Amino acid sequence: MFRSNDYTLKQVINELLKEYNLSDKLKEKKIIESWPKIVGKMITKHTTGIYFKNKKLYITLDNAALREELRYASTKLLKSLNKQAGENLVEELFFK
Repeated sequence: MFRSNDYTLKQVINELLKEYNLSDKLKEKKIIESWPKIVGKMITKHTTGIYFKNKKLYITLDNAALREELRYASTKLLKSLNKQAGENLVEELFFK
């Protein structure tokens, strides 16, 4: 029924992601989606924007005190985000 040149859907999708350089973008999206899980409901509630640019994650918050607290905890957050990604995808965090 299967020939030797048949591929699974997973193999085809992975090859397409690799061919079109989309695998890093997919990983970045997963990190952004994991933000609420990592920081919790309260911080997520005050997060108004989050995006990647050049291996840097920019997080916009609506609370200045919370922004400062997260700056102090940025090393720990960075480790948690990279652990979630399974590799060192985020090099720096910027809070604004």
